Amino acid sequence: MTNSNERQAADVIGILLHETAHSWRIALDKRLRPLGLSQAKWRALMILGRAEENITQRDLAERLGVEGPTLVRLLDRLEADDWVERRACTDDRRSKRIHLRPRARDLLKQIETIAADLRRELLSDLKSEEVEALADMLTRIRGRAEDRT
Repeated sequence: MTNSNERQAADVIGILLHETAHSWRIALDKRLRPLGLSQAKWRALMILGRAEENITQRDLAERLGVEGPTLVRLLDRLEADDWVERRACTDDRRSKRIHLRPRARDLLKQIETIAADLRRELLSDLKSEEVEALADMLTRIRGRAEDRT
């Protein structure tokens, strides 16, 4: 690859990352819609399901990339659907931690199965070494980007 070609490829990487992530989320959103889940709902549930512990509303808002009032409306809907429950933090009564309700665990299994099927389809023509290399490269790029925020 020549310097000019390398520069052109590097120029579109950010756009490709954004568009690929967006298209992937839209495809998953379409498959999860029959479960009654909007993208906002399934993304929030996935983050909560993967969290090491029950996270605060502030942490969830940050991970979703939304403002507090937007998250409050989303949590109101998730609570009304009996997927989550907000509880006051024991160490800071002004903060609330988000707890998954038992029925959300079964839903998360369904979401993971559907997401895994889509992932297999999208990566089907890549060799395992290519997938590993891509994951490694993206992890390194993400780390450098996070270091700059």
